[in-house]
Amino acid sequence: MFTRTELETRNIKELKELCQRYSIKPVGNQGYKTTFITALMAFPRMALIQMENEKGLRHPTFADVQNIGDALDHMENPTDEQIALIRASLEGRRMDYPYRYQQERLMQLYKAKVLLEELVNVLGT
Repeated sequence: MFTRTELETRNIKELKELCQRYSIKPVGNQGYKTTFITALMAFPRMALIQMENEKGLRHPTFADVQNIGDALDHMENPTDEQIALIRASLEGRRMDYPYRYQQERLMQLYKAKVLLEELVNVLGT
């Protein structure tokens, strides 16, 4: 991420701003550049170690991903008419009331399905 040389060329104010940008809390006397440099050089590896130790953000279990897949299977695929309405909706066409509410529900369901499919693809890699 950051090289020691890159950080040593900066003054304390710039180092402090970098720490604030990334929400890094330097430990020790903030009157010394090394306090900020150490924190900025250590945070990337610490973040990965925390993930490996399942602290903070962690990967869902296989069963969790399988449950998402089951939900996708349950949702099934849109019919030809539903696909046509989705395409028209994406073009900005809206039905008259009271059907507009159901049209919006169909669009929300479709968007949720697309996002879940994307989620399974991302987690599967």
